[in-house]
Amino acid sequence: MVNRLAQSTSPYLRQHADNPVDWQEWTPQALAEAARRDVPILLSVGYAACHWCHVMGHGSFEDPEVAEAMNADFVCIKVDREERPDIDAIYMNATIALTGRGGWPMTCFLTPDGRPFFCGTYYPKPAFLELLSAVTKTWRERRDEVLDTSQHIADELRSMATGVLGDGVPVDTALCDAAVAAVLADQDLEHGGFGGAPKFPPSALLETLLRHHERTGGGAALDAVARVGRAMARGGIYDQLAGGFARYSVDTAWVVPHFEKMLYDNALLLRGYAHWARRTGDPLAIRIADQTARFLLDDLCDGGMFVSSLDADADGREGLTYVWTRQQLQDLLGEDDGAWAADVFGVTPGGTFEAGASVLQLPVDSSDQQRFERIRQRLLVARRSRPQPARDDKVVTAWNGMAITALTEAAVALGDWSLLGAAQGCATAVVDLHLVDGRLRRASLGGRVGDSAAMLEDYGALATGLLSVHQLTGDPQTLQAATGLLDTALEHFADPAHPGRWFDSADDAEALVMRPAEPADGATPSGAALITEALLTAAHLADAPRGERYRQAAEQALAAHSGLLARSPRAAGHWLAVAETYVRGPLQVAVACERPDSTLLTQARQLAPGGAIVVGGAAGSSELLIGRDRVGGADAAYVCRGTVCDLPVTGTAELAAALEVPAMRSSV
Repeated sequence: MVNRLAQSTSPYLRQHADNPVDWQEWTPQALAEAARRDVPILLSVGYAACHWCHVMGHGSFEDPEVAEAMNADFVCIKVDREERPDIDAIYMNATIALTGRGGWPMTCFLTPDGRPFFCGTYYPKPAFLELLSAVTKTWRERRDEVLDTSQHIADELRSMATGVLGDGVPVDTALCDAAVAAVLADQDLEHGGFGGAPKFPPSALLETLLRHHERTGGGAALDAVARVGRAMARGGIYDQLAGGFARYSVDTAWVVPHFEKMLYDNALLLRGYAHWARRTGDPLAIRIADQTARFLLDDLCDGGMFVSSLDADADGREGLTYVWTRQQLQDLLGEDDGAWAADVFGVTPGGTFEAGASVLQLPVDSSDQQRFERIRQRLLVARRSRPQPARDDKVVTAWNGMAITALTEAAVALGDWSLLGAAQGCATAVVDLHLVDGRLRRASLGGRVGDSAAMLEDYGALATGLLSVHQLTGDPQTLQAATGLLDTALEHFADPAHPGRWFDSADDAEALVMRPAEPADGATPSGAALITEALLTAAHLADAPRGERYRQAAEQALAAHSGLLARSPRAAGHWLAVAETYVRGPLQVAVACERPDSTLLTQARQLAPGGAIVVGGAAGSSELLIGRDRVGGADAAYVCRGTVCDLPVTGTAELAAALEVPAMRSSV
């Protein structure tokens, strides 16, 4: 046997190509080999930017003694969770069910047909060797118990998947109000956000709370956005020198991050900060939205598309690139500027991280912006001379869809149309490379598309991104591509036995121990919520027969998942954002105008709430402009909620009144 990972399209798998372990990718052939050898499968799941995945890799998988035990008694399969989220979801649910917690690296032992019978996460070498020996002995001497256990676990996983939603009822304003109230009651009023350490950015909930504020005018939701938005932007979770957010904070106050930077986090947070900036004009929101967009373009863009992540480690040490001591600042900047920088960035004598070093924060904006910018640039230049984190150059369809949507919305919020150009370029590149014979692929590397089929989230996120671009450009090909994705999703991912429910993998995808269907949000919004957002938007942009089909599918999905909104709104943040848009109409604004820089069209895009559909152009140029023209020689805006429309308006003040925009207010 030999290690077979060298030609993988996953940088994470390639990181393990030189291990003495006889790794294979997940294939039917690998499972068949386990059956032929009559040995269990050792499944290891992780991702390229994962710190503890590296630690286990160096401590166990590079060790000849460990590798010998693995190769002798197991078929060893390595999976990139970002490339195969279907496999990751199944066995993560098993890990959580068996141990009470999950995480990566994930280590599971399976029967040759893929049923799990023992699961865990990180193991150092001594513990791992003991575990390998124990599993091998149990497999040989107590096989019947292993098979019974694995069957019981598989049955329980299937039962959990089918019973998670319960009976749904139509979504209405009362349900949304109650769900938002439950979310707000659970927030951290001191530091912002939700829950304790480790603390994750509430990306989907930012959009939810902003849409709720726009619908109701209530200040509590906007205050919650401002509280967590400011805390994260000024904390160590945000890169104060180069922009961009880390994956999470290890403490409750956003001070010390887990340093990997993920495309999906930054795309989702860019969307939230851009929306906050557009709604309030808050200078901090504007700055963070601009800098986060620049981070995407400067650090994660490759050939027009966006790569997956920057590693947590550099030269084998977590955070090495990013942290500073007071002495390092003084050595670089001199005594006066060094002391000033230490005070501005919260670099303490004892440090906030390890070995006396501190993660840079920005508790308040400096009163001397020229000095601040000069020092920031010097620190950034010096930081670039340090060992740099590795980059996972894998291009994931769903995350690029999220980036397209975020850049498009940031273009409107910031008035920076170069961001729309970047979104268009990404959309074209992803569709050209990842859409193969009418079906999406999950990922590519270096311009070579992988074999893994796309998941529901890929179809939903990319369709939403394409629809966002279409609304700003009017490009019919972009709309055609989006509706093609939605038609495919309805055909291959919808659950025919339960209208409104969705599977995460297609009906013709590889058969696993079960077909994954996770309705709740995780690190990213659920595929079911993403596809519902796209369907709800496309319902008013597509031709009438298609639009009606999309509308019915979106309404069925919302009703099927209303129980999740009622019981666990924090775990259904994106669903709640879509529900907020739905109960408001959804709102459509069609501006009949002669020029793309129409003042009324620009105002409509600025004032419309999140999730609203806004198009502009000549009469008949799109579905929403059929039979709608300028009025009395002036541009005219047609505002509709669902199927109910107002009379056209020609002035910006009338438009603001028609949209019922809450008064701009300063928030906490």
